[in-house]
Amino acid sequence: MALVRRHIYELEGLSAGAVAVAALWLAARDLGGPRPLGDFLKCSKADRSAVKRAAWRLDELVRGRRPPIEDYVKIVAARARLPAPVVRRALEILEGNRKAVVGRNPWVLAAASLWLATHRKHGMLMRLAEAAGAAVVGVKGAARRIRA
Repeated sequence: MALVRRHIYELEGLSAGAVAVAALWLAARDLGGPRPLGDFLKCSKADRSAVKRAAWRLDELVRGRRPPIEDYVKIVAARARLPAPVVRRALEILEGNRKAVVGRNPWVLAAASLWLATHRKHGMLMRLAEAAGAAVVGVKGAARRIRA
């Protein structure tokens, strides 16, 4: 509970069930009694991928370190099964817009840069938003702030 209360605003956009299961899973791991994720999913209706996304975010918030934006782009691209040239172009877009991306959600920025790198295909927008665990509207808004 303390973990979730401390970081409630950073977890916006994730389902409450996924956050609860992720918090329990991480707490068990941190207390020295790691359990398989499947044990926690038996008691919840949360989706495995949503729980893993929530656990990733909680873990990075607790540890106080956030991987570089390039790692987020690569993870989202892998989830969406995008080729390497698209990833390279997305990283170039982000590099050219360093001031516009400071302090923004890295998952949303990764999806937005990849969407811009794919020339704003509509079906791709929904696929990337889902891969990043973000809302389509958020990805579109971030893409507006970034110049391709």
